[in-house]
Amino acid sequence: MSHTTYLVTVSGPDRVGVGAELFAALAQVSTEGGQLSDVAQITIRGSLVLCAEVSVDESVSEDDLRAALAVRDIHRDGIVATVERVTPDPVQAGGRLLVTLLAQRIGADQLEEVFRAIASVQATCERIVHLASYPVDCYELVVRGNDHVALREALTVVAQASGVDLAVQRAGLHRRAKHLVVMDADSTLLQDEVIDLLAVEAQCAGEVAKITERAMAGELDFAESLRRRVALLAGLDASVLDRVREKLRLTPGARTLLRTLHRLGYVPAVVSGGFVEVLAPLLVELHVDYLEANRLEIVDGIITGRLAGPIVDRAGKARALERFAAEVGVPLAQTVAVGDGANDIDMISVAGLGIAFNAKPVVREHADAALSVPYLDAVLYFLGISREEIETE
Repeated sequence: MSHTTYLVTVSGPDRVGVGAELFAALAQVSTEGGQLSDVAQITIRGSLVLCAEVSVDESVSEDDLRAALAVRDIHRDGIVATVERVTPDPVQAGGRLLVTLLAQRIGADQLEEVFRAIASVQATCERIVHLASYPVDCYELVVRGNDHVALREALTVVAQASGVDLAVQRAGLHRRAKHLVVMDADSTLLQDEVIDLLAVEAQCAGEVAKITERAMAGELDFAESLRRRVALLAGLDASVLDRVREKLRLTPGARTLLRTLHRLGYVPAVVSGGFVEVLAPLLVELHVDYLEANRLEIVDGIITGRLAGPIVDRAGKARALERFAAEVGVPLAQTVAVGDGANDIDMISVAGLGIAFNAKPVVREHADAALSVPYLDAVLYFLGISREEIETE
């Protein structure tokens, strides 16, 4: 049996019932063996475009389709329906990637450059969704192309030049599966650096800052720099830990991020080079059950200036992420790591999606995505979660 393919396009002011009318008309002219091949719809500010591709017996003509639409009175209230005979699309080569663009404001000029980059590697955009318009602008594009490496490179160049944050991920249902989301604490979940607040209590902020500078310059590794900084805390009464905790400031959007992750069934975790004694009580309040961090040695209520147990360094963070994933029961492909410092590079590299949050260039180079906005809940957009979903209670 031979078939003919038609594209039916309905456009105009959106109104209740127009979809039902269209599909009733298509059902009327369909015969045995006919099928609905594809459907797409978009509505912007009450203006509708609804397209349906239908394959029907060759005895069904364009006039038959138009007559069926007229019977359903689909043309009223400003709605226009057109019928066009088309050649069925061949099976397209190449896989789909999800491209997420995020900035304080995304304009037509930035989107032009993005789409030129997509075209430059012979890729095409199949769908665009506006995930958020505040407090940041965020678009998600479904892009199909053969050369994913070239597409990533082209988009990265454009994103850096235009000041847009970018994530490029494989498409698939895995994005809505259970995820483990692991965050660094200092300067990621928190606005503060815990060791700096402790140093203020110990009146050694200057000395701690100098050690930190040497570590950042590559003169000391993290483990050695941490030991030296903790040594300066010797003699502090452990009660300062409570005072420091009270001073901690969550990053804007942190509570929204955690609340949304919990509601959607995702699992949040914190892996930090900071200290369990400060972080654990805070995370209990935030309902975060998974924590890996360093431990201060405390004897008779006094901080000794030594660490208890192995140091959670760059490699230790990656191992913690892997262990948490095994405990939660999700593959590494469904893990997300968020951090800002060189100490986070290994876990960002191991995770299925590594996000550099207001990070230094060396961290961004190892990440799949980067955020330069100050809102931690922007991480949710890279999981395909819209602002509307975030605000749904």
